[in-house]
Amino acid sequence: MNLAPTKEQSALADRLYSLGATLGADIEERDRTGGLQPGDWQRCAEAGVLGLPVPVEYGGLGLDPLTCAIALEGLGGGCRDNGLMIALGAHIWAMEVPIAQFGSREQKERYLRALCDGRMAGAHAITEAGAGSDALSLTATARRDGDHYVLDGVKRFVTNAPIADVFLVYATVNPALGFTGVTAFLVERGQDGLTVETRYEKAGLRTAPWGEITLNGCRVPVSARLGGEKQGSRILNTTMAWERTLILAPLLGTMRRQIDDCVHHARTRSQFGRNIGRFQSVANRIVEMQIRLDEARLLTHRAAWDLMAGMPSYFAEAAQLRTSESAVETFLDAMQVYGGLGYTTETDIERNLRDALGTRTSSGTSDMQRLVMADKLGLTSRARETAGTRPHGAPAPAGGSHAHAR
Repeated sequence: MNLAPTKEQSALADRLYSLGATLGADIEERDRTGGLQPGDWQRCAEAGVLGLPVPVEYGGLGLDPLTCAIALEGLGGGCRDNGLMIALGAHIWAMEVPIAQFGSREQKERYLRALCDGRMAGAHAITEAGAGSDALSLTATARRDGDHYVLDGVKRFVTNAPIADVFLVYATVNPALGFTGVTAFLVERGQDGLTVETRYEKAGLRTAPWGEITLNGCRVPVSARLGGEKQGSRILNTTMAWERTLILAPLLGTMRRQIDDCVHHARTRSQFGRNIGRFQSVANRIVEMQIRLDEARLLTHRAAWDLMAGMPSYFAEAAQLRTSESAVETFLDAMQVYGGLGYTTETDIERNLRDALGTRTSSGTSDMQRLVMADKLGLTSRARETAGTRPHGAPAPAGGSHAHAR
């Protein structure tokens, strides 16, 4: 396994860094008022960002997960609009990837090219009032009626809902089946029985639009079903593996930029006749920031490598967990390095901190990531006690015994 970037990967990251530096010019105002910058979204589409992993035949760049991770770190390093990065990620990983992997030829032709070039925006709708991490409690239903399905339910916290042209909606064909009855559907905006409402004001990531969708007798043709009936759990698991691996890759670039700013500040800010970087407490704090970044990057790249190899592992959850929690700690430390100035809006620190707090609930809370990882290590299911195998990439527990695979 070689995780060193190639010349081509580094060049792509540099190009997207330069693109990112031109985005988010009005971030301070939009952070106050909320809302995505449509022009920035379209510029990302024109640069190929929206189609990074999509096959070339459908208008994408056809890049592998590791190259995507490296490229997006570059974009995030240049771009100050963290909400835009999350909105792009939701569009790419939770809409384009499942269509590319599970869609029919007709669905790929209808949606992927338009999603790549910016003519359409996508949103992933699974969370409900009583079903967030607990997808078994999903109550949205899909009733077969001839050559149609009738969808009913309410989905909330849907990233991109206010701007989306197509929604990937999960509903169960039989509540008694639990998660095994879940089926996925592509529902277009304007469909009878579908309403979209913007309801939530957020502490951070305010430029990533959120909303709620209501399905009330929403009739969609069978051709709108993504994959087979009852295949929703497989689609969701695949989607989460990609999203947890890559949606926070731009945040690595944000952390890197914040560390660079702290180093510059520590070398130029003088107190008691010395640059503050000469004080051990400040220097140690910045060193810890760098270590956290390196850990998060390595986990992200390892998770991306496993995606490339098609090997199941717990590194997707580990990457999402470590990146999100490290970001919060890093921006808290940056605030300490800058002192009172870091608490003002004159720097990006307070906004980065608010944004980072939101990433700890993205693709599942931090506690949920740990629970999934424990499950993959064989700690939470009695059925795995006799499986006799260990998930790829997971360390054997102390004492020489084996954790067991899903």
